[in-house]
Amino acid sequence: MFVLSELKNIVKLHPRGFDKSLEDQIKNELNYKLSNRVMINVGLCISLFDILEVGESHILPGDGSAHTKVRFRMLVFRPCKEEVLVGKIKSCSREGVTVTLGFFDDIFIPGDCLQHPSRYEENESVWVWEYPVEDGHHDMFLDPGEQIRFRVVSETFTDLGPKQENSEQEGQQEERLPPYAVTATINEPGLGLLSWWN
Repeated sequence: MFVLSELKNIVKLHPRGFDKSLEDQIKNELNYKLSNRVMINVGLCISLFDILEVGESHILPGDGSAHTKVRFRMLVFRPCKEEVLVGKIKSCSREGVTVTLGFFDDIFIPGDCLQHPSRYEENESVWVWEYPVEDGHHDMFLDPGEQIRFRVVSETFTDLGPKQENSEQEGQQEERLPPYAVTATINEPGLGLLSWWN
């Protein structure tokens, strides 16, 4: 679920921080710049793990900041394909179930990846697994807030780029695309609500 990614960056160190050690300044700037940000094809950056190499610092003409090349490792959230995780159901919609890990909310289980047979209850806005029993079926509800075990199927990175202002779309609310999303399944024995298997 968490991996160490080796990265390189040029860190801008402002004069107001020159009273601190070089290492402390670099740590603060890298955490400020990258923590809780998604890097395309890397994952969701959590925090700086360690600094591997610090290059020379350069001060550019007209700029009082020092620019320093740094090679470092970052703790990154990027679950492996086929990895089994436990989260909480955030919400249900006709398309499927959204799951949260607390710090990451863009995990989606499509309707066709739920236990079979399942149906969506419009009145309660929940999915229901129709668990087969001798005299028909027993309804097993996927209620928001319940803990759920799921298997990662795929991941999607979206380069959002800078926001463009468009006067025609100002009145319209466009659908938010997450920069990093995980697709999962629970259509296997042992997966689904933890309460089902305890």
